[in-house]
Amino acid sequence: MREIDVPAFRKRIGALLDVYTAAMDPPLDQLPGRHAIMQRHAVYPGFRAIVAERRRSTIRLLGGPPTETAGFIYGFHGAQGQWWHDVVYQALVDLGGRRHAEDWLADPFEVAELHVHPDAQGQGLGRRLITELCEGRPERTVVLSTLDRPGSRARRLYQSLGLTDLLSDFEFPGGGPPYAVMGAALPLARYASAPSRP
Repeated sequence: MREIDVPAFRKRIGALLDVYTAAMDPPLDQLPGRHAIMQRHAVYPGFRAIVAERRRSTIRLLGGPPTETAGFIYGFHGAQGQWWHDVVYQALVDLGGRRHAEDWLADPFEVAELHVHPDAQGQGLGRRLITELCEGRPERTVVLSTLDRPGSRARRLYQSLGLTDLLSDFEFPGGGPPYAVMGAALPLARYASAPSRP
């Protein structure tokens, strides 16, 4: 695993989207939009990205790079004017009032993407990526959204790290499947016994 800067992240977006596609199986016509979103995220304040690489086999090494991306994660400081932040903030206001929304989104680190290639799943890589990304962050909370599939590998991972549901069965504007928005206080617990609160 290694942290990459903004130029390296932008240079790797194609390879990162390959991992995203393998993990999420999205409609291919959505990939150009995802590429543009990732480009935009890279200039948000407090941007941080980490990639996990594995060595290619010697057979596959011929004519290609010596490593391939097994997983990646990135996030940034959430702020008013960012689409995800503003949509979730309003939903939290609607659910529990302005103070409730401020408790979670006044000073958040937003994890935008965490994906592990299916060939590398089940080995603790997702846990290592998110704990490394959140290590030493100055923000008060960490927030993210994930497909609202109770009992899924992703949901179990986030819950084991102390994240709790802020919104469930939530539909973002524009359609799509329901999501859970989750959050925890920072520093992120490596092995939490109960959900943390800000």
